[in-house]
Amino acid sequence: MSQNYGTKRIVTGAHYGLRDWLAQRITAVLMALFTVVLLAQVIFGEPLSYDKWAGIFSHQWMKTLTFVVIIALLYHAWVGIRDIWMDYIKPVGVRLALQVFSIVWLVGCAGWAIQVLWRL
Repeated sequence: MSQNYGTKRIVTGAHYGLRDWLAQRITAVLMALFTVVLLAQVIFGEPLSYDKWAGIFSHQWMKTLTFVVIIALLYHAWVGIRDIWMDYIKPVGVRLALQVFSIVWLVGCAGWAIQVLWRL
């Protein structure tokens, strides 16, 4: 004879908590550091022109760093928008459609950003 104590609670989004909170903070720090590196290159040097801008991104290390920051930005945006959809959109079908649209949009933005980055 087993006895159950307490109520059974359906946990839907609660398991994301710490992992996503930490991911948001890490990606934010990464994007802030990238901004500092980019500003340092723009401020300390010759006046800003297309040639200088293209020169900044011509180095392989800068392209790689920018690619990593683009991925971090997309993950940061995904965590935030997913949490908004989960918190405020109650009908499951509408929420799912918005999440799928968000994923497709973010993947499209990633493709466009990478294409622009490697054209320089």
